Amino acid sequence: MIKETLEIVSDFASEAHARIQKDFANINPVIGLNLGMRNVGIPADAITIDCLKTGKRIIIVLDDRQPELVQYQFSYKAQDPDEKFETLSVSDLSAQTLYGWIKDYFNT
Repeated sequence: MIKETLEIVSDFASEAHARIQKDFANINPVIGLNLGMRNVGIPADAITIDCLKTGKRIIIVLDDRQPELVQYQFSYKAQDPDEKFETLSVSDLSAQTLYGWIKDYFNT
């Protein structure tokens, strides 16, 4: 299930990325997949969306123990993430949601 969720969220991120690049010349997000958390005993995958210009980062965590949820946080690339993450049902996440997060957070 988590592999399917990772593919779905990755597809949403790719679609949002393409739309952002088309609509906002000043935002050039960089999307990364972190599959190495399992190597240190954390049963989860993470997706980061970074804005190199502002140093802002959106972190999305897909935890095997809660496959129906995504955890997310608006953060900064140069700082460790806060311990508190927001949660959202996978079914409520979409490319439009990610597009809005990127547009609103990176464009300020």
